[in-house]
Amino acid sequence: MAGIRLQPEDSDVSQQGRAVAVSATDLVSDDDRSVAADSWSIKSEYGSTLDDDQRHADAAEALSNVNFRAASDYSSDKDEPDAEAVTSMLGFQSYWDAAYTDELTNFHEHGHAGEVWFGVDVMEVVASWTKALCIDISQGRIPNHVDGVKAGASELGDKLLSSWSVLDIGTGNGLLLQELAKQGFSDLTGTDYSERAINLAQSLANRDGFSNIKFLVDDVLETKLEQEFQLVMDKGTLDAIGLHPDGPVKRMMYWDSVVKLVAPGGILVITSCNSTKDELVQEVESFNQRKIAAAQELDEAKNEESQRDPLFQYVNHVRTYPTFMFGGSVGSRVATVAFLRK
Repeated sequence: MAGIRLQPEDSDVSQQGRAVAVSATDLVSDDDRSVAADSWSIKSEYGSTLDDDQRHADAAEALSNVNFRAASDYSSDKDEPDAEAVTSMLGFQSYWDAAYTDELTNFHEHGHAGEVWFGVDVMEVVASWTKALCIDISQGRIPNHVDGVKAGASELGDKLLSSWSVLDIGTGNGLLLQELAKQGFSDLTGTDYSERAINLAQSLANRDGFSNIKFLVDDVLETKLEQEFQLVMDKGTLDAIGLHPDGPVKRMMYWDSVVKLVAPGGILVITSCNSTKDELVQEVESFNQRKIAAAQELDEAKNEESQRDPLFQYVNHVRTYPTFMFGGSVGSRVATVAFLRK
């Protein structure tokens, strides 16, 4: 998960999150990890000790300030970590290993499931909206950009979902997969590069009666998976990747890898709080252009005619998230966008 940027959803101005390199040894400090977690985490009913509404309000304010906060003239005995340095921590595996070590301990001692990125409400919206989208596509209906997703629950729809193979990349504690299982999906796999996250996700799934969900340790940027999936979910993973000091390069690696995981005719659903809908669409278009240009160069070298179509096509996005006013425009703090693999 990454910091929320208070910017309208339909903005066409693309901004990359600023990041400052942090050494791996710095990332395992309890003090630093505590400060970083307090600055961005959103607790849910799965173990929050604070009022949920207040937690969301506090988290939203902290997240919106993380990229914009000006340096303070105030000085104290204990220096406050630089906002950019805190942000960049979230792009390192060592940070997540340490975070999930804490959450595993918390689970074993108290039974808490830990963080729900973006909050429970967003997770439920993502799962139900994705279900409707997949039912529409299974029945040959591609939602248009205006009307959006309309399919409702039905016995036929639930039967159609059972045939969808689903991959959740950067699954964390695996709660999104549990929510998708409740919606009727059954062929479910979650991956994360943190072994401790996978241990937590498997423990929670076993406890909650979802032992059929498969969990694997895998880094999406260097994936070892050879299977293609009809539905690939990303809720916050691209955000975290972009917060690494080498974020722009790693985001390109992300797309090169993800395109191999989504089966032709399949769907990629990305939920982000650090990119607007238009920015995600633009990023996909840039990836398409890069791949088409590379294919054309290869075809020219072989003296072959080049006819390459875009690999991903924008399908639709969630329109039901709460909105806010910013600079005279209306936007959303979270964007969920679906792309069709051609």
